[in-house]
Amino acid sequence: MASTGPLILAVDQGTSSTKALLVAPGGRVVSRGAAPVSERQPRPGWVDQSAEEIWESVRRAVADCVDPALAPHVAGVGFSTQRESLVLWERHTGRPVGPLVSWQDQRTTRQCLDLAATGAGALVRAASGMPLDPMFSALKARWLLDAHDPDRRRSLAGELCLGTVDSWLLSRFGGDHVVEVGNASRTQLMNIATRQWDGALLDLFGVPREVLPRITASCGDFPALRGLAPLPDGVPVLAVMGDSHAAMFAHGGWRPGVVKATYGTGSSVMAVGDCDDAPGLCRSVAWDVTGPVLAVEGNIRATGRALSWLAELFGISPEALLEEAAEQAPDGVHLVPAFGGLGAPWWEPDAVAVLSGLTLGTRRGHLAAAALEAVAFQVEDVLTAVERATGEVRVLLADGGLTRSARVMQLQADVGGRVVSRSAEHDLSSLGVADAAGLAAGLWTLADLEARPRPADEFRPRGDELDRAARRAAWHEAVRRSRPRGAETSPPHTNRKTFPPGADREAFPSHTDREAFPPGADREAFPSHTDRETDGTLAERSGS
Repeated sequence: MASTGPLILAVDQGTSSTKALLVAPGGRVVSRGAAPVSERQPRPGWVDQSAEEIWESVRRAVADCVDPALAPHVAGVGFSTQRESLVLWERHTGRPVGPLVSWQDQRTTRQCLDLAATGAGALVRAASGMPLDPMFSALKARWLLDAHDPDRRRSLAGELCLGTVDSWLLSRFGGDHVVEVGNASRTQLMNIATRQWDGALLDLFGVPREVLPRITASCGDFPALRGLAPLPDGVPVLAVMGDSHAAMFAHGGWRPGVVKATYGTGSSVMAVGDCDDAPGLCRSVAWDVTGPVLAVEGNIRATGRALSWLAELFGISPEALLEEAAEQAPDGVHLVPAFGGLGAPWWEPDAVAVLSGLTLGTRRGHLAAAALEAVAFQVEDVLTAVERATGEVRVLLADGGLTRSARVMQLQADVGGRVVSRSAEHDLSSLGVADAAGLAAGLWTLADLEARPRPADEFRPRGDELDRAARRAAWHEAVRRSRPRGAETSPPHTNRKTFPPGADREAFPSHTDREAFPPGADREAFPSHTDRETDGTLAERSGS
């Protein structure tokens, strides 16, 4: 038997699977378990999951991880969860009402564009820290309520509960309607300054306060668990975090200058810090362990998802696709995987996926290589926006399943001209929430975490700046084709307040709202978001 000391059980509920880790003091992983989670696309742009299947996947992953003989030694549990996904359920029966609407879902694109045309984006960003976009939970909440409680009668009567995945799991396993503050901040309904539900946002999106959970800290007042065998009933929930936030915590993200990228179904690039001016990025609460910590973040909708889509198209495994990509250059082929629009730094919900540069000589390996390059280019575009907000990023810390590919990591280093440090532990979301749970249980201190070794592999950039600039210019031409009205409007050009050390100021034009302009980009490819929102034309383009 591996350990009989106090243990922390960490559960990471993600888009495609649920993972469980049993962690001993010192961060040693005693055992692991996992269970897959499915999704469905009932219509183009719609992505649903089953809330019941997610609940069951947690039970299966925990049973797979925890030897019954070790269950009495579990001091507590930490949950990290996918963010923004939303479910509506009946308070007294616990039965879901409708599907769990995934963070990937784009069914509310039309409503998003209509709201943008009214100028509501400024209110939303100022209050929530988020750009107005279908990825966040607020428009999903409106859709679920319009579909299942159109007059809001049941919501106002307290019969229905609305919540993110952490809220759903805490309700099913603990019986309390509560949400962790970092996950709440990603709903676009919480005021980032007060860390409470914002009345103006609730009115804008048509969400009654009565249907929402109580907001609590990351190591806050959570219900004790029941029905999660082989754990005995009454085991406490010690910590809850969003998955990307937990990965940042595992990287030691409270330290100055740490910037990380998590490579999963989509990708998240995050830096801790409160930046009032962060064009192209989100401002959110990263965690509240000993006090609230803010972060800037850029979210990419499809990185690993683009690879799995291509593998499905060819009828091969993602692993086989990665092998083919490792043996082939894209030879001018570009894939912009805007299957659900473009996320950061563009925030274009009605952008479309583009595959360009095809010839009669194009083969499967070229497409596979283009999909890998798309991962690196998208992350680099967000890193450029992060640098504009926080300063130069010399080293990128990387985690997530896709980091198992050395080719992806080397591409990332080459594209950005910066060192990439790949964590030896791929499941950092689980370890991060385990770290926080152990702090709450008194099993270790922050000083212990700071002293803990973090094994990593380094990938150093190859190639020169001219080659790097040419490759990114070709990528941005493909992005221009993906974006609506891509070359019709030029952005405003005024001086900015913040520049990376040594940067050419002319390479960093001003952003009035959410645009980000990577160095070397063709400025004609980046229309002004402000102009496009106010002229009404963008809304007319949407087919949602």
